[in-house]
This record gives sequence, C-alpha cells and structure tokens, in this order.
Amino acid sequence: MLGVDFVPCFRTGEGIAEVEAPATLVAASDDPALVAAQQKMDELRARYEREAPHEQFATPHAFRNLVWGDGAVCARLMFIGEAPGADEDRTGVPFVGRAGQLLDKMILAMGLAREEVYIANVLKTRPPNNATPTVEEARLCAPYLYEQIEIIAPEVIVTLGLPASRLMLDSTETMGRLRGHWAEFVSPGLGGIKVAVMPTYHPAFLLRSYTPENRKKIWSDLQMVMARLRGEG
Repeated sequence: MLGVDFVPCFRTGEGIAEVEAPATLVAASDDPALVAAQQKMDELRARYEREAPHEQFATPHAFRNLVWGDGAVCARLMFIGEAPGADEDRTGVPFVGRAGQLLDKMILAMGLAREEVYIANVLKTRPPNNATPTVEEARLCAPYLYEQIEIIAPEVIVTLGLPASRLMLDSTETMGRLRGHWAEFVSPGLGGIKVAVMPTYHPAFLLRSYTPENRKKIWSDLQMVMARLRGEG
C-alpha cells in the first residue's frame, strides 16, 4: 500500500501532520492573466499537434493519445516528468497511474492539491514499452516544454527523475548528485525567464525502492521547495 504517509515523519499519532503551505499558489479563475495564459497554452498545444515532433521518432505511432499537461496554467509550482505511461496514454492525462497516484500523495503531503500545481512531461506521447526517452526525442519535444514553462512562469520546478532533470539542467550528472540542490533553468525563448529547479527522484523509482531512506530524501527535497515558495529559501 502507498499510504499518504509516504515518509515516516508525515504521520502523527492522530493522522497526517499538518504542513504549512504557501498562500495563493494559483490565480483566481476570472483573473485576466489566467485567461490569457490558458489561451496561449491552447494555442501552443494546437501548434504541437500541427507540427507533431513525435512523427520523427523511431516509432511515431506507438501511442493512442497526446498527453499534454494538467493543472493550473498560472501555478507557482510545476512538476516535470519524462514521458507518459500506459495509463496516461489511455486517458490523455499525465501522472494518473501508480506513479501518478504516489505523486498526488506527495503533493497532498506538501499541503497542496493537484489542481494548484501544473504537471507535464518532456515527451507528450508514450514511448513503446515505456522506454526512457532518447536524447533525440527529448531534443525534438523540448521547445514545446520550454514554451509551456514560459506561459506558466512558475517560481519553482520540481524535475522528477533523471531524464527530466538532465534536460532541464543541461547536465550529465547522476540523480544522486543532482537531487537536494537548487539549480536554475533559463528558458531559451523570447521570454527568457529564470526558474528555480529542485531535482528529485521519480515516483516510479520510489515505487521500485520504497525504503525509509529514499522516502526521507524525497521529503527533504519537497520541504526545500515549500520553504522556497513561502519565501524562506
């Protein structure tokens, strides 16, 4: 069982320990900035569908549905994974399988709701057999992810796993060396925004190695994120 207390220190004698969350993570639904951001996001998705960079993949037709993104387009916090899996391919929504369920619990443990953040992947289509994205596949899809980031303009990005972390940070370091340390992403587009990045392990990795040590490492990373959003980091 996953359990919402995915690290031991989350649980008190009476249930989940309260976590202080930052205020106002998303814009109000009638905010003109939100309306404009949603329009830009819709236009970007339409352009992706027209240009279809996945058509250049070695197996371009191995997917069923485009998996674009999910959440608030004006969120202060964004999560980025590597690619959709079978459940995501079926539903067209990122992080809805077992790893996604664990991510939801991680977000809940941070004192947040999934609707308050934005979740996306480097690739927008499922690789055959859930294969790790190749360098070329990531290169072809990266510009659209970068534009998503420019539209959302988050204060913090959490990269989930090594492929997403290496792409966002232009690094060849191991996950063990990257996680737990703040880095910075500078978008190459006209927006030129700078975003603080916290790399951490992918929920799928945690499912495979559900140890107290790994849970503690991820929770430490997420605590640093929450402190940053509260203006403490």
